[in-house]
Amino acid sequence: MAVIEAEHLWKIFGGDPDRARTLARDEGLSKAKVKEETGSVIAVNNASFDVKAQEIFVVMGLSGSGKSTLLRCVNRLIEPTFGSVQVDGEEVTTYDEDELRQLRRTKMSMVFQNFGLFPHRSVLGNVEYGLEVSGMDESKRQEKARRTLDLVGLEGYEDSNPGELSGGMQQRVGLARALVDDPEILLMDEAFSALDPLIREEMQNELLDLQDQWDPACTILFITHDLDEALKMGDRIAIMKDGWIAQIGTPTEILMNPADDYVESFVQNVDRTKVIPVRTVMREPRGDEADHLSETDASVSPHTSIAEVLPMVLQADGPVAVRDSGEVLQGVVSREDVMEEVTRNASNVSKTREATRQAKAMEAA
Repeated sequence: MAVIEAEHLWKIFGGDPDRARTLARDEGLSKAKVKEETGSVIAVNNASFDVKAQEIFVVMGLSGSGKSTLLRCVNRLIEPTFGSVQVDGEEVTTYDEDELRQLRRTKMSMVFQNFGLFPHRSVLGNVEYGLEVSGMDESKRQEKARRTLDLVGLEGYEDSNPGELSGGMQQRVGLARALVDDPEILLMDEAFSALDPLIREEMQNELLDLQDQWDPACTILFITHDLDEALKMGDRIAIMKDGWIAQIGTPTEILMNPADDYVESFVQNVDRTKVIPVRTVMREPRGDEADHLSETDASVSPHTSIAEVLPMVLQADGPVAVRDSGEVLQGVVSREDVMEEVTRNASNVSKTREATRQAKAMEAA
């Protein structure tokens, strides 16, 4: 079931949006040519997509591709020029201000790249702010805010000032502030891109673990310019270029079957085994396999990469258990499953190198 549905969505900045859309859609003019002809800038170009319940849907693209504008059209922080956005079957593009405010308070939260914390409020004060605005009793909202801070690993920092925290910790506060309202939908706009690489990876894993713990899990629309992050985080990925969506697919589909040269240029040098998670190759236990999996046996997270799990499956006598952060069995991964993925990746790398060699030879000739 789709929680978010966008159909033929456009965002055009400038004074002649109708002509700009006609030139782009009907005459096939590029974004640059449309700007030259009309003075209008097409930020989102006829985008259609859906986000399923409880999935992480990643929109990935370079700077200027329109991904952040697309996200903001979903909750109408930016007004779409044409097209429709539905949330749980309701037409958000027709909402009045009161209905929009209710949507943002009760159903949909957002985490920004620059944290967006209030410097004059404590960590606890930042997290409880939305509950305070909604009128919740002080003791109840502080109790809920403290529980949420515990969830993101910030127990003991309630009275700290945001400026006293590291970037990663500040982003945890921003995440807690978004989660405290128990949103059904979480919008994340380049939420981890300002963090150092190690902290960024830690936050990625934190979010994936939280997604496993939530019941029910959030539906997440996640924006990034980093392909490795998209492949790690996404159940499905939409790749954008110049405002239009070039391809939508699972990480495996994007890597194995790029829709065009643009997408292929992104994925051609990717080592799939380092970014594709175990969840893409795990399966249900067969026969009595589950009976032989003890809780004391070594297990891996669904988010562990193929490369990381390879040594473990090579040494194991049978399938390796895949468990979530609550130690609940999600499936198993076998040596055959992993080796098939490793072999496929090696073949793909070999073909890419050969194609590159041939292209260079032709250029030299």
